[in-house]
Amino acid sequence: MNFVRQPPVPGAGPGPSPSPSPSPPSASHKACAVNPLKMSAPLGAALAFMGLDGCLPMLHGAQGCTAFGLVLMVRHFRETIPLQTTALNEIQTILGGYDNLEAAIVNIHGRAKPAVIGICSTGLVETRGEDIPGDIRAIRARHPELATTALIYAQTPDFVGGLEEGWAQAVTATIEALVEPAPVRRGEAAARRFESVQSPDPAPAQNPAPAPEPGRRSEPVRRLTQRVAVLAGCHLTPGDLEEVRTLIEAFGLTPVILPDLSGSLDGHVPESYRPTTLGGTTVAAIRDLGSAALTLAIGELMRAPAEALRARAGVPFVVLDRLTGLSACDRLVVTLAQLSGRPVPERLRRQRSQLVDAMLDGHFHFGGRRIAVGAEPDLLFALTAWLGEMGATVQVAVAPSQSPVLAGVDRAALVIGDLDDLEQRADGVDLILTHAHGRQAAARLGVPLYRVGFPQFDRLGAAHQTLIGYRGTRDLIFAVGNALIGRHEAHQQAHQRVGGAGQGAGATLGVSLPLPRPGDAAPAPFVAAAAGRRVGAAASEGRTHASPASH
Repeated sequence: MNFVRQPPVPGAGPGPSPSPSPSPPSASHKACAVNPLKMSAPLGAALAFMGLDGCLPMLHGAQGCTAFGLVLMVRHFRETIPLQTTALNEIQTILGGYDNLEAAIVNIHGRAKPAVIGICSTGLVETRGEDIPGDIRAIRARHPELATTALIYAQTPDFVGGLEEGWAQAVTATIEALVEPAPVRRGEAAARRFESVQSPDPAPAQNPAPAPEPGRRSEPVRRLTQRVAVLAGCHLTPGDLEEVRTLIEAFGLTPVILPDLSGSLDGHVPESYRPTTLGGTTVAAIRDLGSAALTLAIGELMRAPAEALRARAGVPFVVLDRLTGLSACDRLVVTLAQLSGRPVPERLRRQRSQLVDAMLDGHFHFGGRRIAVGAEPDLLFALTAWLGEMGATVQVAVAPSQSPVLAGVDRAALVIGDLDDLEQRADGVDLILTHAHGRQAAARLGVPLYRVGFPQFDRLGAAHQTLIGYRGTRDLIFAVGNALIGRHEAHQQAHQRVGGAGQGAGATLGVSLPLPRPGDAAPAPFVAAAAGRRVGAAASEGRTHASPASH
């Protein structure tokens, strides 16, 4: 097996970008959200801060806002979630929340001793227009004991964006608050080798950093040639991040993942109680991100954080819009092989062969099947692109907010809306892919639901669900394919029940009862029984003709 080298260009998406359609995607125009798909931006920022070691995230707003997000994360991860609030009431919402913010930061520092306090704004303080960065500077001036604690502010009003946007804001704020230019270390041979392969034009491949700010060091930054910065999107689970780490380490490279939920919310049992996050990316590792030879931004939403890291420390970056699917995995592997200068390990070649075999086995069950998908934009794009590779038809694809990556989703199927919009457009589908809030719609439509995304509070193992890489894509084919096989078997059993009852009751009169079509919902057992009773009644009354039962 030979990998076809189609390398991405640092600072741009991998391979040719999908050409944007001149027509915007369909958008829901309801006066309210029905069965919402969207999660709030403050929740996304708090979730990102969960990936920092020794962090205690805090929502600057009402207590109820924090309680709602806390419940969702506890039910999804089934772990202790350290999340605090400034608990604004109606008076402080109007007059200002500085006193509450100061008291919360000082109390958290005194009791939990966190390395990082992640401050997420909410609609209350953003609507009033509070100067939160100025408040933080004033609090630091009044409390010198906070000098060793990182205070990171992410601007995340509830009324702008959703989970993805809040996550990206928190990661960008973390980079801008903590990352410093790397000290002079070893040579840049690997970085130059990677950049020379990426593009025949040396100008864009160099990715020059802007002129240093006053007071910043101006000497050349030499990279650690084996270090790779990984900016992970919110659609990646802890299981996904472990797979990313395994793939990168297979080439002798050292990944630094930001944020790293696989260190904090992977479901391990700590040896002792900690009031902060139990793991994740350390402050020291974040400060040293500028020494990385390359940044891998996974998901279009991580382009802005990657640009912030390049502007601050001059680290070139590659955006990988997805890691689910054969071609997407190949792009990652080729990129790592070029950066490391090593051949693709035999173990990964074997995993790739297993994925190809799984695709051959599964395409019989995916081909022509109609699927409905509802997810955040990056996850939606990854799933719909993968389903297209498997031969399935995406009948409806619903995203809660707009994103550039949605240019790669079929415009005829794409809707910016909620799970009610998905349900209204999912008539006749064979499967629904969305999070746990789609279970009622799936039940009403009579189709199976495969749970993806956040939250998944009615099933175990959500944190370890792996959808990326050769192994993750292989297992996703098996899981979704088995769901489709199960639906087909249920239809067959329903056909046999109806056919057996109808043929037995109408055999004397030569009556043939119609069977359900493949797209119909499975009929209840009493339908066939009722049909048989009607035929028997007609025979006892001496009629020569009987009407077939309607479905």
